[in-house]
Amino acid sequence: MKKILLLGASGSIGLQTIDVIKNHPEQYELVGFSVGKQIDKALDILNEFKVNYVYVMNEEDARTILSKYPDIQIYYGSDGLNKLVINAKYDLLVNALVGFVGLEPTLKAINLNIDVALANKETLVVAGELVKKALNEHKVNLFPIDSEHSAIAQCLQGNKHSEIKKLIITASGGSFRDKKREDLENVTLADTLKHPNWSMGAKITIDSATMMNKGLEVIEAHYLFDVDYDNIEVVLHRESIVHSMVEYVDNSIMAQLGNADMRLPIQYALSFPRRFSINTEPLDLVKVGTLHFEKMDMQRFPLLKLAYEVGKKGGNLPCIMNGANEEANFAFQAGEIAFLDIEKLVFMAVEHAKFAKVESLDDILAADAWVRDFVRKQIEVLNK
Repeated sequence: MKKILLLGASGSIGLQTIDVIKNHPEQYELVGFSVGKQIDKALDILNEFKVNYVYVMNEEDARTILSKYPDIQIYYGSDGLNKLVINAKYDLLVNALVGFVGLEPTLKAINLNIDVALANKETLVVAGELVKKALNEHKVNLFPIDSEHSAIAQCLQGNKHSEIKKLIITASGGSFRDKKREDLENVTLADTLKHPNWSMGAKITIDSATMMNKGLEVIEAHYLFDVDYDNIEVVLHRESIVHSMVEYVDNSIMAQLGNADMRLPIQYALSFPRRFSINTEPLDLVKVGTLHFEKMDMQRFPLLKLAYEVGKKGGNLPCIMNGANEEANFAFQAGEIAFLDIEKLVFMAVEHAKFAKVESLDDILAADAWVRDFVRKQIEVLNK
């Protein structure tokens, strides 16, 4: 029985992780979880599972939970998430948090010699070198949950790293894949959130539309699989059936296919290296009929091109790019900026940032704090 601590339980990945756990009660035990402010979802989970540890953002919500479940160890506040990770007793951390907030809990778990199943791509984007160093020092495993990275991991099983020619990451193209840049001037938040293939949270869906999400995945793949950026290719694949591929030195290509259902990569991360049955719809290739692949247009999606450039330069720049994108993404959700302003703000931040090497978590925290302040000031200028 694998004991699971789930961060981000109320989000899309978190809820699907709970579904996987429910469908394999003989394999997994949910011993603790975190939510932000969605107290109703926390109570729903507590009504279904007997857990020992819970984190919520606000003290008032913590008191509400304690009044109903007095035996639970409850954590809250700015440092509560780290305390949860440090004090809970578990075998695997599932990090389904969105954004920079996922970094420190990941490092805390690794430093406790605990394996991590990671859906929080920002962890590797902003601090890839630090995370890799910690993984090597503590000899623990990092299992990818993103469908693209799970696909690559599956395609690599049984093959030698030295025989990899390149990684091929597929991209759906997002909500506006058929629009030209001049068509994006007046798109709304509601338009942006209409993803053609996946059901995801707002932040990731917007990142998919700007192709920032795929840029983050390129950087994540570099650190996960130790492959140079020049050997990581992104291709447009509208159907989201082929989740990614690996090309080997003999020019053979291995691909992982499946319906657009995140429960498959989640379950594989939890069960690795084993495979269990799953209550998802089987892939019917005859019904699918045709698969399409197109070359990515870096002019159409400049943030993807920027991610390659920033990844190659390294240092604090991936953190700068990520922090700028998060702030711009949230500002767009709040109606403070237009869709294309997201790109403008990210490029401005990277151009104005002073390059610095990253040697500690403090370096990452400083870069993140600087860029968020910078972007907020630029948003104020845009709104004058």
